Amino acid sequence: MADVSEVLMSVLSTIRVPRPGDRVHKDECAFSFANPEAEGGLYVCMNSFLGFGAQYVERHHNKTGQRAYLHIKRTRKAQTDEDTNSDSPKKKPTRLAIGIEGGFDVEQEQYEEEVKVVLFPDKQEVTLEDLTTMPDVVRERVSLSMAGLMSADSVGHALQVQQWDGEVRQESRHAAALSQLDNGVKIPPSGWKCDMCGLEENLWMNLSDGKVLCGRRYFDGTGGNNHALLHFQQTGYPLAVKLGTITPDGADVYSYEEDDMVLDSKLPEHLAHFGIDMMTMEKTESTMAELEIAANRRVGEWEVIQESGAMLQPLTGPGLTGMRNLGNSCYLNSVMQVLFTVPDFQHKYVSNIEKIFANAPSDPTQDFKTQVAKLGHALLSEEYSKPTCDSEDDPSGYQVGIAPRMFKALIGRGHPEFSTNRQQDAQEFFLHFINMVERNCRYGENPSEAFRFLVEERIVCQQSNRVKYTQRVDYIMQLPVPMEQATNADELQEAEQKRVEAEAAGVPPPPAPRASIPFEACLAALSEPETLMDFWSSAVQAKTTASKTTHFASFPDYLVIQIKKFTFGLDWIPKKLDVSIDVPETLDLSSLRGTGLQPGEEVLPEVAPPPLMTPDVEVKGILGSHGNEDDDSLYSPLLSPVMDDSIVSQLCEMGFPLEACRKAVYCTGNTGIDAAMNWVMGHMDDPDFSAPMVLPCGSSAPGSTPTETISEDHLATIVSMGFGRDQATRALRAASNVLERAVDWIFSHLDDLESMDVSEGGRSAAESEGGREPPPGPRVRDGDGKYELFAFISHMGTSTMCGHYVCHIKKDQQWVIFNDQKVCASEKPPMDLGYLYFYQRVAE
Repeated sequence: MADVSEVLMSVLSTIRVPRPGDRVHKDECAFSFANPEAEGGLYVCMNSFLGFGAQYVERHHNKTGQRAYLHIKRTRKAQTDEDTNSDSPKKKPTRLAIGIEGGFDVEQEQYEEEVKVVLFPDKQEVTLEDLTTMPDVVRERVSLSMAGLMSADSVGHALQVQQWDGEVRQESRHAAALSQLDNGVKIPPSGWKCDMCGLEENLWMNLSDGKVLCGRRYFDGTGGNNHALLHFQQTGYPLAVKLGTITPDGADVYSYEEDDMVLDSKLPEHLAHFGIDMMTMEKTESTMAELEIAANRRVGEWEVIQESGAMLQPLTGPGLTGMRNLGNSCYLNSVMQVLFTVPDFQHKYVSNIEKIFANAPSDPTQDFKTQVAKLGHALLSEEYSKPTCDSEDDPSGYQVGIAPRMFKALIGRGHPEFSTNRQQDAQEFFLHFINMVERNCRYGENPSEAFRFLVEERIVCQQSNRVKYTQRVDYIMQLPVPMEQATNADELQEAEQKRVEAEAAGVPPPPAPRASIPFEACLAALSEPETLMDFWSSAVQAKTTASKTTHFASFPDYLVIQIKKFTFGLDWIPKKLDVSIDVPETLDLSSLRGTGLQPGEEVLPEVAPPPLMTPDVEVKGILGSHGNEDDDSLYSPLLSPVMDDSIVSQLCEMGFPLEACRKAVYCTGNTGIDAAMNWVMGHMDDPDFSAPMVLPCGSSAPGSTPTETISEDHLATIVSMGFGRDQATRALRAASNVLERAVDWIFSHLDDLESMDVSEGGRSAAESEGGREPPPGPRVRDGDGKYELFAFISHMGTSTMCGHYVCHIKKDQQWVIFNDQKVCASEKPPMDLGYLYFYQRVAE
């Protein structure tokens, strides 16, 4: 064996010192969920700064020839008497924040670390003490590299501790010139009640007229009765202060018009107008931040849907691995648990894991297939399915589980929502992940085909009675909720009458019952014809009325049903329908299969409607200003936008600006009012929301080079999401080099990009899947429309943007609840309260 100092000298040129911006993976293995606390510790390559568990470090050495690795072994410190002293309790969060003083502490465990350099293949070890006896040049370089690696923030830590302060508030635009009525109202220092219902807590005083009214009703029926909000809707008075939070240091001020907690620099003056001396007030109510902190700390105690009222039997073993919540990541956890119950995903990513890992690129942390395979293997094996404590009889059901930080970072990279720590819609994440699978599996085995099906849409022109049949690909059946079909309508009507009477009497209303909707009524609502106003008929060459019916053109192997619980009220405030639906465990949808063109039906002529012209665009033919007959890669549909103006009109009638409505319809590809409304709600805060629609490709003067302003950083970000460089360039050109718009554009133009190579971790799709040509058109599986329920995802909360998700999965004829790290046998699966239902075709 060679002398250690000689070996170090020979590999000195490969040992790097981390620089600002380098990605250091010292908390998680690139191929597994091994970390420094694992039995074998973690090996960090001192050249690429990638981390590897003991199982994979030799693979990396053999593949790259790299010999020097920093080995990190972390051991949890034993608790001392001081730690367990009842007079020194664990510090509770006092601020709605992460990674700052008073916020949630993400590094609560205390560890001792042991670090040393390990030289492969002989696994020679070098400690800091050993370095003192080595030549200066070796000691200096290796010591600097070790110190740099240990002091650098790891990628995992940076993702976990994104410093976030939920209490940072902006000055309200209404504060400076707030109008206050001289109505003689004076507010006493205590003894407040809601002026309408008499509630004595959660009270808000309007700073314009001094009205004291109760706050919003929470999802569980507690809180107020929405009287402060109703008062704003009636009067338009924007600012209210929460009584009981006023102190000499400030108070909770809410702006209804700005829909956020705000600052009021003139608050002492505004309070004094109604006789309140801010300097003498004391805090008697929890602030909104404190209430949200309490909700975040008791998220595991919710009783709704989580079956927390029963003593559930903890489960461990293959396919029973919990996933840690990384901060509002329960939507991701629930979806991925269900997907890896599907054999197609198991075979694609887990059965082929050795091949995937062997063919991984130089940076496997950025490779889609590698990270999905890593996650799937961890969920299906029992390696991480272990109780959190030493006792096998731990009744809590919480596991060590896995923390999918690397996976979440890759899947969400470049996405305006999934890259954040905010709560998201599980349905939207499911489709986002399926889209990524589609892009990365276009030339080979594609597990998303298990969910893919064709939808047949039949449109009948009411004036000519001619028909048009179209087919589109979908992955989810969205089921409407006909509230008017509630079986307990009399009970609901009686409850509503009691609520009105209670408000009139100024007393709290009784709890409202939950609406019971038959599943068959939801199916019937799905099949009902939809009336299309202002339909442009090619038969009569004019706008008229048409009816549209939707059926299945094929039935997938696995069917996903979304219950459309989330809607908008008359005031356009998002709300969740409180409904119970008797969703069956077996399902026969054969009657919903489409029939296609029938004898005697006449087809509408294939004539395009006149294009919707824009005043600031000179239409230059079908190719646009940069296209030519041989190459239309620079063509952007924005140069001659053809938009469904009936959808534009519907949005305008709702009060949204015309230009914003046009953008929404274009960016969602004329797919309907629901998609356009979702776009509007997601972009209302854009600074150019109501600005005239910009035509990106037309903004370059003829003859200029369209690539002059393309950002290399933006290109790299989009390429890392699984797209090719040409695709990323095209998207950025179409979006004026704005990254978020480019991501939106590329997701809504996947069909336009099919002819271009899709990259996978920097490799072309042809390289990654053998260079085979993709099959023409979408591949769909078809069979009987008879299904059996095998999983469902439930949501708690008032909106998809808040609350909590859990999933129930049928394993060996036993329902199992997956609640992040908690995995238990389910006693009473709440199948009537689900949000997403997953069915598998019944075997013949």
